[in-house]
Amino acid sequence: MTTEADSFPRRHARTQRFTLGAPRAFSVAPDGSRVAFLRSGSGTDRAGSLWVLDLPEGAERLAADPPALLRGASEELSAEERARRERSREGGAGIVGYATDGALELASFTLSGRLFTAGLRTGGTRELVVPGPVIDPRPSPDGRHIAYVARGALRVVGAQGDADRALAEPESEDVSYGLAEFVAAEEMTRSRGFWWAPGSDRLLVARVDDTPVRRWWIADPAHPEREPLHVRYPAAGTANADVRLFVYGLDGARTEVAWDRSRYPYLARVHWSEAGAPLLLVQARDQRSQLYLAVDPDTGATRMVHADEDPSWLELFAGVPCWSPSGHLVRIADEGGARVLAVGERPLTSGQLHIRAVLDVGADDVLVSASSGPEAQAPEIGEVHVYRVNELGVERLSQESGVHGAVRSGGVTVLVSAALDRPGTRVQVLADGKPAVSVRSYAEDPGLSPRVSLTEGGARRIPCAVLMPRDYHGDTPLPVLMDPYGGPHGQRVVAAHNAHLTSQWFADQGFAVVVADGRGTPGRSPAWEKAVRDDLADVVLQDQVDALHALAERYPLDLGRVAIRGWSFGGYLAALAVLRRPDVFHAAVVGAPVTDLRLYDTHYQERYLGHPDEQPEVYRHNSLIDDAGLVGPAEPHRPMMIIHGLADDNVVVAHSLRLSSALLAAGRAHEVLPLSGVTHMTPQETVAENLLRLQLDFLRRSLPAAGPALVNGVNKKAT
Repeated sequence: MTTEADSFPRRHARTQRFTLGAPRAFSVAPDGSRVAFLRSGSGTDRAGSLWVLDLPEGAERLAADPPALLRGASEELSAEERARRERSREGGAGIVGYATDGALELASFTLSGRLFTAGLRTGGTRELVVPGPVIDPRPSPDGRHIAYVARGALRVVGAQGDADRALAEPESEDVSYGLAEFVAAEEMTRSRGFWWAPGSDRLLVARVDDTPVRRWWIADPAHPEREPLHVRYPAAGTANADVRLFVYGLDGARTEVAWDRSRYPYLARVHWSEAGAPLLLVQARDQRSQLYLAVDPDTGATRMVHADEDPSWLELFAGVPCWSPSGHLVRIADEGGARVLAVGERPLTSGQLHIRAVLDVGADDVLVSASSGPEAQAPEIGEVHVYRVNELGVERLSQESGVHGAVRSGGVTVLVSAALDRPGTRVQVLADGKPAVSVRSYAEDPGLSPRVSLTEGGARRIPCAVLMPRDYHGDTPLPVLMDPYGGPHGQRVVAAHNAHLTSQWFADQGFAVVVADGRGTPGRSPAWEKAVRDDLADVVLQDQVDALHALAERYPLDLGRVAIRGWSFGGYLAALAVLRRPDVFHAAVVGAPVTDLRLYDTHYQERYLGHPDEQPEVYRHNSLIDDAGLVGPAEPHRPMMIIHGLADDNVVVAHSLRLSSALLAAGRAHEVLPLSGVTHMTPQETVAENLLRLQLDFLRRSLPAAGPALVNGVNKKAT
């Protein structure tokens, strides 16, 4: 397919959604003298470099440059590293992550599976020659050692490259030490499997045994000469990996950490700081109960610090649990209908805020990110702000409208902000709360400003974004494209410019684009998120319909021509829409959908729908391939374009193949677009570009011709 070099689809793909060149992954020195971060050299350069910002003068310097370190050689990734990046949705190259010692003087990272270090205060880089391929190297807090994983073994080497040795070696090919198992990395946002003691003399190390986990095979039909890739995938209702935790001394001595693993098999969080004993958060398999455990590192014994229960499920949050400097447990809890910050047993926030993450815990306050809570008098649609919280009250640190996050240490705060009225992100470094310097971004300007309105729709006040063509003058009703994610952990209605770029491109092709964050999506209240318990289908779909019809009372929407597109959960929702509500939706682009819910992983699927052996009827009702809509109603059958990457190891292509087979058996016409060698991320430039064009072509072919604009079945012009 021919392309235009400067078209939005091409630039959107080439710049990885205009993220390349933007600074990210900030770390602040405890003495406030330096900030480390990653940034690539331009808005089209995929290779990230490690940078240091020296304070207070604000001078930036390059600490580690991948081309120089690799001496022009191309980067090669091991299968394990590719899998780690897929779990974290990392599409970049070069230095994509790093870890530092406690003083932010030494950083470690990998390139092509090789171990490198960089001096963040003094400068200079060096390669440490160690067995590889190296995964997740992390310096000890005192900077004297670096622990890393290679071929399933946890190893330690001196910071000067001396005394390399294995502390823990796998007993079989299905055992690894120091790595996160699949569901921890994919669903718990726990990407690591070992943690240094604050005294740098020992480590907590996870041992993962995948032997009980069912083996799946991911083949590449475009290359039949290649052996299929085998993966251990814990599908709903099947066995998980066996995860244990050990304390390892640098001499190799080990002590197992003991807790009731049969009742609480999920190791969700680990925290070890100078403020207290090692701290664990362990969950029951149904995720309705969890324990906060303090560990005696000498004996491995644990004691319960706190316990939580919830009739629906318990969410996991970034930054917690941890200890405050005074030794109190810091956690985020759902209490009194709100999501609050609790220190000790005392909640420090109310329903005015919906706490989303703990960013830093200081001696005098806790830094959090939060959105408007259920008791807010004037909710700020799509906004996320940074707040300082202590026993005296709450202070908002981010002032402008938008979406904000922060990293803080030593009196220095790095505030990362996105807004509706400007592209990309702005990074400000604050010293003692006052702006000191900005960090430059090399990200490209999209050259496209979304014409977006953030509003609410329907009796439930569903957060919505409505986008119109930039040259539209309001003279005729427009065909509608619903563009949701619509499910847990995926907020699309946000007060940020770049989040709406693709929707605006579709709008400029002649659509009114509607993004609706119905029940189940994050950021509003615990009850809003947990309304989908046992029902990921009806509740979510009804909110899309209600939002659409409510917005049609205020915007020129042609309800006789409504399409829907989505990816992952959004793909599931798009297929669901045309199967169950063909009276509302007339065409669907179904990207990488979860169709047979028994084929998705344990920690995600069982959180919302329970165990499939205990609730088979719930799985049947929510699964697309068991949907009565495949065989009825007899008419109308709506066009459906199914897209799936054949290399996807998260939502495997079997989901789309089973849907296609069920549609074929029901005699329902549909299109299938297989993407050879493509994973769940679709990072390939030509694939990402042409996917947008092919979706547009399908929508133009599939929507009915223009007719009278109907609102709830009434001719809008006639009224």
